Amino acid sequence: MPKINVLVDSNTIIDKYFLGEPALSFLINYQSKKILFDTGYSDVFLKNAKNAKLNLDDIDYIVLSHGHNDHTGGLSHLISLFKDKEKKPKIIAHPDIFLSRFDDKGDFGCPLSKESLEKVFDLNLHKEPYFLTDNIIFLGEIPRRNDFEGKNSVGIQKISNMPDYVMDDSALILKRHDGIIIVVGCSHSGISNICEYAKEITKTNKIISVIGGLHLKKSSIEHINKTANYIETLNLNSLYACHCTGLKAQCIFDRITNLKEVGSGLEIKI
Repeated sequence: MPKINVLVDSNTIIDKYFLGEPALSFLINYQSKKILFDTGYSDVFLKNAKNAKLNLDDIDYIVLSHGHNDHTGGLSHLISLFKDKEKKPKIIAHPDIFLSRFDDKGDFGCPLSKESLEKVFDLNLHKEPYFLTDNIIFLGEIPRRNDFEGKNSVGIQKISNMPDYVMDDSALILKRHDGIIIVVGCSHSGISNICEYAKEITKTNKIISVIGGLHLKKSSIEHINKTANYIETLNLNSLYACHCTGLKAQCIFDRITNLKEVGSGLEIKI
């Protein structure tokens, strides 16, 4: 059974006493593998892990959902943690993870270069699906096949000065005997696109749960309703929609599926 600890979320839960920030980081334990999925903005994920008595010194993988700094900002703190250790985790990400991105507020891309990470970690960049194990899969680049998702740009790519559609946005799949669990960062490629690609790659039709940000906070009600209609067809056991999902979308999801509250410090066993 997978266990997922929410190290960082935009929300905190009353009486849990963990820190929050507008970011995301999960610690995943599954079939003897320990995976850090995203690192938040800062060192908050380390502080919350310590508070929860969770050890990050022995993680096997660091999986990065995409190259925005609310998911990669904590990497500099991991360099400090692992630079003198003999065993170092592998970083799994899309090749575009290091693209420089900016908007009117400044640069919000990954704060570290490929070269700086390669000095410390085993860096593995994959556009195609990558199997960490037989039952843990990084999806790589998600095909955007429907007519309502993955169409909006997020800032500008600095080198090309072109709109950025976050093509590096990916997801992690945990495969069980009875279906799959999908872990996402922001779902810039669209949660419906992600789910359909996950089913295609795993040759599995049953999705047990979706966990992470669905990036619907600024979406139109039409977009949210199309997403909700798709999610309703999945007949999920649970939906942990957090981070950038937005309250309006969460309220709609709560009416059509088993929506769960998420916040820093939450432990999920599925």
